[in-house]
Amino acid sequence: MSDASNINVAAALGHARALAARAEDEAAKQAYLELLRLDSTHFEALNELGTLALDGGFRSAARSAYLRAVQYHPGNKIGHVNLANLLREDDDLAAAKLHYEMALAIDPQFPEAHQGMAWVLNQLGQQQDAEAHWHRGYSGHALVGRPYRGTGAGIPVLQLVSARGGNIPTRLWLNDRQFAVNTILAEFYEPDLALPPHALLVNAIGDADLSAAALDRAEDIVARSTAPVINQPARVRLTARIANAQRLADIEGVIAPSIRALSRAQLLSAADLRYPLLLRRAGFHNGKHFVYVRRREELAAAVASLEGDPLLVIGYLDARGADGLVRKYRVMFVDGVVYPLHLAISADWKVHYATSLMAHDPAYRDEERRFLENMPYVLGARAMAALERICARLGIEYAGIDFALAADGSLLMFEANATMIVIPPPLEAMWDYRREAVSRVLEAASAMLLRRARIRA
Repeated sequence: MSDASNINVAAALGHARALAARAEDEAAKQAYLELLRLDSTHFEALNELGTLALDGGFRSAARSAYLRAVQYHPGNKIGHVNLANLLREDDDLAAAKLHYEMALAIDPQFPEAHQGMAWVLNQLGQQQDAEAHWHRGYSGHALVGRPYRGTGAGIPVLQLVSARGGNIPTRLWLNDRQFAVNTILAEFYEPDLALPPHALLVNAIGDADLSAAALDRAEDIVARSTAPVINQPARVRLTARIANAQRLADIEGVIAPSIRALSRAQLLSAADLRYPLLLRRAGFHNGKHFVYVRRREELAAAVASLEGDPLLVIGYLDARGADGLVRKYRVMFVDGVVYPLHLAISADWKVHYATSLMAHDPAYRDEERRFLENMPYVLGARAMAALERICARLGIEYAGIDFALAADGSLLMFEANATMIVIPPPLEAMWDYRREAVSRVLEAASAMLLRRARIRA
């Protein structure tokens, strides 16, 4: 490349970065694309374009940019880690592990690669191998600052997360245009270190089963702060699956499953199990380590298919409608207000939006649209009253619930906690009806943070 071309590329990169720093995302995207027309293999342009897309919720575009960055620059550790982080979030653990390994081959001391590798190994059930990576990744690196891209001074926020996962995804509502965020990895933060200045503390540790140790440390950190707190760790602790089912079961209009923890030996010898039932390894979501057991004869094979000890034995709630399909509703609770998020319809008992029938039948999407536009009418008074009571009893500012409707209008509760993910719908026009509902939740969460910070000010 000629000197003149190098100057043009450098100028284009500076221009794109300046736009991104001012949160002019669409203009920045176009500037990065223009740079790539000058040099289609430019690492910084591909990497930063990927990050810009990811921050905007455009995951497929981010993956494409990161893949090209790694393809053209296989010796760049940052490219491998950014791609691996995205693959990990998309549950492609084998591919994520491969790219973390590549990053560590380039730099065996790279903290971010150790952090990601630890998370993947933990998810794969290799806890002993993960432990060394936890410490190499986070010891001395437990405080992470995020660039602020707004105008003027951002509201300083301290976010608490668990290094081992089980965190609330906050990227889309704890945004970098309004908030200057420092994140503490709670398990590895030294108690003698001062807390960064902050006007608000957001506890993003959401899984009480997986992250009990992190919640312990989070309580200690919260006790040292005088700022308003979103999702007090002590209240999040009460949302562990067993305790939560017990404390919400007595709410009128709620049918909660029976849940108990049994060792593998206890499970195989128990004579009082009622079939069908569900078995689950605690601390996991999105259907991982979660199986349906139809009858006693299937129990041993089901137990053998799962790792962990003890396992959760969950009473099966038959959520099939008259058409044989299961309808799983997700509702979010933000600062005491109930918001519809989505409806997933499936032929399978294990319902997840991404694997449901929603993309295959416009009638199902029309049913979801009616729910999003008029939740009280679709759910009915009994379910709406139950949702309000659940929201109040949880007592945390950001949470959600997955449920189905019983024949009498009661809620068949699957889970209610802070780890509910809000994912913007794909770009295709057929999903346009969902965008307003998602935006309402994200905007409500950001507005809540602004109110709490201003109350303190």
